[in-house]
Amino acid sequence: MIRLPVPPTLSGSSLALLLSLSLPLAAQTVDEDGFTRPLEHLKFNPGLDQREFEISTLAALAIYDPWEPWNRRVYHFNHRFDEWVFLPVVRGYQSVTPRVVRSGVSNFFSNLDDIGNLLNSALQLKGQRSMQVTARLLFNTTFGVFGLWDPATRMGLPKLKEDFGQTLGRYGVPHGPYVVLPFLGPSNLRDTGGLVADFSMESPINFLNVSEASGQHPEIYLLRAVDTRYTTAFRYGQLNSPFEYEKVRYVYTQARELQIAD
Repeated sequence: MIRLPVPPTLSGSSLALLLSLSLPLAAQTVDEDGFTRPLEHLKFNPGLDQREFEISTLAALAIYDPWEPWNRRVYHFNHRFDEWVFLPVVRGYQSVTPRVVRSGVSNFFSNLDDIGNLLNSALQLKGQRSMQVTARLLFNTTFGVFGLWDPATRMGLPKLKEDFGQTLGRYGVPHGPYVVLPFLGPSNLRDTGGLVADFSMESPINFLNVSEASGQHPEIYLLRAVDTRYTTAFRYGQLNSPFEYEKVRYVYTQARELQIAD
């Protein structure tokens, strides 16, 4: 006599799975996080000519961004300007300028930045940090020949970044709405005001006569901008993600909070 195989007994979880699959899609419960059927929220933005998902409700992405449509367009503009203008200029700068010259230019402008770092460290009542920045300025301006070399770093005095946006945050000023600035990139309302204050500090101080010379020779501003882009490692598109805007916004916001708390 031939015996037919008896099907194995279904476990409770297997039975529940089969029952859920037999239900109509409309009857299935969608997770609150919105990731059960994310393609339903796919939108096409003709202004940016790219596909974008709606913003997730995850707390990590809940950055205050009331001007997001405008910010995204500025972000897109910065991306194209960087790709078509800024990076080609930087590559040309690298090709015609020896490495030792590029290093000297970067060190010189970095030494200028330490004036603002010192003022903001003092405003935040960071005594130890103020002394470190002062020592950097003295060593690099003297032994480093007006900042063309950076002996302070080799002496155990690394670069310490302090700006007026951090100073405002230190005293409880909220960051306000997220902002993407043309050419400059991610910021917020508080830090944008801080940038204006930091830039305004340079003129009355006129350290090494650079501010006065820049007024007569605007190409110094251009060289400084090219050097800043040359020393900035970030490249648009390097995250290889459709959520690059959200990631940059989140990383910038969290990094600023860490800098303020430091």
